[in-house]
Amino acid sequence: MGVKAHRTHLEIPLVDSYIRDVPDFPKEGILFKDITPLLQSAEGLRKSIQGLADAVDPDTYDTVCGIESRGFIFGTALALELGKGFVPIRKPGKLPWKTESESYQLEYGSDTLEIHVDAAEQGDRFLMVDDLLATGGTMSAALTLVHRIGATPVACAFVIELGFLPGREKLGDVPIHALLTY
Repeated sequence: MGVKAHRTHLEIPLVDSYIRDVPDFPKEGILFKDITPLLQSAEGLRKSIQGLADAVDPDTYDTVCGIESRGFIFGTALALELGKGFVPIRKPGKLPWKTESESYQLEYGSDTLEIHVDAAEQGDRFLMVDDLLATGGTMSAALTLVHRIGATPVACAFVIELGFLPGREKLGDVPIHALLTY
């Protein structure tokens, strides 16, 4: 894949004002970006959903796909805002129907994601949504799953991107949009 992924930084100051820094969480040396205050603010949450809606032309995708768990918060609100359907990607054993699964490496260990085998028809176009892009492992696994069930991911939208980590490099040519980049 020789084409470099398109990257949009929307930098929405109101949304940024609701992100709380938590030092040394979940371990010493990590500065955690906490979205809880954003979720608690009707104005901040509304602005973040509007920002995500504005990031990608809604005519370019059919369905919003969100990754457990915070991707569900932003993805379902976005789908509702735009009159689109929503497809969840979940941790193992949470979906009640036949699934495809994809395992991926974490910093310490591995994890697995699942999607219903019938979550898309061949050629459906998905907007992939999650709260945070860090190392890219989770979204990369989600993109693999979406391709496997016959859908096409047209873009990835995040509230936050940790730009100092190599997350976007794992996402190939899929355009990446982030409301905030740290």
